[in-house]
Amino acid sequence: MSKATYDFSNRVALVTGGSRGIGKAIALQLAEFGADVAINFRNNADAASEVVNAIEQLGRNAIAIKANVADPDEVATMVNQVVERIGPIDFLVNNAGVFDVVPHTETSLELWNRTMSINVTGTYLCSWAVKDSMVERGFGRIVNLASIAGLEPKPYAIAYATSKSAIIGFTRSLGVALAEDGVRVNAIAPGLIKTDILDTADPELLEQLIELTPVKRIGSVDDITPIAMFMLSDHSDFMTGQTIVASGGRVTIP
Repeated sequence: MSKATYDFSNRVALVTGGSRGIGKAIALQLAEFGADVAINFRNNADAASEVVNAIEQLGRNAIAIKANVADPDEVATMVNQVVERIGPIDFLVNNAGVFDVVPHTETSLELWNRTMSINVTGTYLCSWAVKDSMVERGFGRIVNLASIAGLEPKPYAIAYATSKSAIIGFTRSLGVALAEDGVRVNAIAPGLIKTDILDTADPELLEQLIELTPVKRIGSVDDITPIAMFMLSDHSDFMTGQTIVASGGRVTIP
């Protein structure tokens, strides 16, 4: 991948959950390819500040905005701030999300609602906050972070798996709805990826998951960012409403 291949100069991107993990990696890659980048965060202001500093060192404009993506007023304020400070949003990456591993006996209504509000409603609210401007300008790219959990049974993550299935369905329908308006919507469904969420994971469980993965390793954020860049670039102009699986072969789709 090179800047000659992916040139995002004069583009503005908003990455939710951009202070760590996959979101951080995508934000930094966007900046390396010339985009100005706004990152959204919920709690860790220090981590968000570090990402902003790294983007600015690349010579790009960057801002970090604290907002709960499940709150319509906070989302509207966030998008308005991005537009006012660095420009209309060309790229939206819906990465913010929560994940709980619990049996069905502990899947409370509170946990269910929290998961749906952030993972699903948050994706909807952020998309709705930017789509009309994209349609008016005849250009926009939205990338949603789904998961292979949305494509296979997850009895110990029922709420999470359901939310990711919903994101895949949302991507399919919104992609088709906006296709004639120059706005493309696609999703990535990662498998097991090495982020800080795995720091407290059971090592024995991780080994079992690696054994179930045909390529015999955990993925990295560097396995996901190139897919996001492709989806945001002109190279994927003939693709919308699609979900690309990146799971090392654990899950495949026709």
